[in-house]
Amino acid sequence: MASDGRNGDGMASMQLAEDQIKVLEENFTKVSKHPDDATLMLIAAECGLTEEETAKWFRLRNAQWRQAEGLPAELGSVKD
Repeated sequence: MASDGRNGDGMASMQLAEDQIKVLEENFTKVSKHPDDATLMLIAAECGLTEEETAKWFRLRNAQWRQAEGLPAELGSVKD
């Protein structure tokens, strides 16, 4: 079933190019799942995204990763 874009909060609503996704995924897996502000700024510049868009992608990707690991979608009592 296709996403209907109800609230625009899902990863599918973030119209990203393949090269942007590749950079974001590499940073997520190799650098940090929770980049600090300076790292986030560098990743955003490399991708051509705003820091807000980059932070949103990391929040959504973290929720996706946590669910895949059988953890709650929200960061809470378990440190990843």
